[in-house]
Amino acid sequence: MDSFAARGLTGAVGLAVALTASGVAAQEVNLYSSRHYDTDVALYEAFTEQTGIEVNLIEGDADQLIERIKAEGRNSPADVLITVDAGRLWRADEAGLLQPVSSEVVAAAIPAELRHPEGKWFGLSQRLRGIVYAKDRVDPSEITSYEDLADAKWQGRVCIRSSTNIYNQSLVASMIEANGVEATEAWAQGLVDNLARPPQGGDTDQIKAVAAGECDVAVVNHYYLVRLMESETPEDRAVADEVGIVFPNQDGRGAHANVSGAGIVASAPNEENAVRFLEYLTTPEAQAYFAEGNYEFPVVDEVKLEPVLEQWGDIRTDAVNAAKLGENNPEAVKLMDRVGWK
Repeated sequence: MDSFAARGLTGAVGLAVALTASGVAAQEVNLYSSRHYDTDVALYEAFTEQTGIEVNLIEGDADQLIERIKAEGRNSPADVLITVDAGRLWRADEAGLLQPVSSEVVAAAIPAELRHPEGKWFGLSQRLRGIVYAKDRVDPSEITSYEDLADAKWQGRVCIRSSTNIYNQSLVASMIEANGVEATEAWAQGLVDNLARPPQGGDTDQIKAVAAGECDVAVVNHYYLVRLMESETPEDRAVADEVGIVFPNQDGRGAHANVSGAGIVASAPNEENAVRFLEYLTTPEAQAYFAEGNYEFPVVDEVKLEPVLEQWGDIRTDAVNAAKLGENNPEAVKLMDRVGWK
């Protein structure tokens, strides 16, 4: 199906549409998702077992899925969009693709700062942006905040990925919310001045660069490190052994937290089933599945953490509403361009 992977967990979308056209009412929900984890599939199957509602899954890149729904228009079969990062959820909302959802179940389960103020989308798992450091070259007490990365003592010692990366855009957006545009631009300039190399690669590449001595600290989402820690490959675990991680700003606003999240598409043909699906994703059972697939933090308090996450103890996270990460995205992108963050 084009460049997308389509998985009909209990039947393809095309078949479901044909059944509806023939007068047979299909109990289904059509899901467009940019997440690609086996545990998510198990979660969808569990939902079908409990409700009888079949989940028709189309997977793809987040931005491509958003463009696909736009192109399909009012005839889109999409009921639910799941993607990563509040910045992308904001893009979908700005394009008019999501509808407000009023559900007491969802509102009670998900903290206010992790959902859109008008119910356009809801965070379902948390991703923390931490600072990885070389154990043999850095005392973690030296770097306790994102702001520290602009200090001249880190000149030639910092690795980070490109400014086109949505994770970095959302981090800068959060700092704009906390510190204002002027202070954040000064910080970004200091960060760029301290880079050990031009931004390149993904978060895993930043961790490997620290382990290899190309830089001493790097900004990464926490689960990239956990993947290396839990890898079956000895080389990956050896990389993880060389580094530690700091969750910044614990004495202040807390570490930057972003989300994997979901919203119901404005033209959803199976709106009632979509709401039931969204409510299911907030249950402890579903949250355990959802977070486990990528070592993410659940958004529901009573869900037990993965052991590798539990060892980090209590982590204070920034309570800024995730919607602000999207609202501040355009300014963040312009700011990053002004300072020459490639």
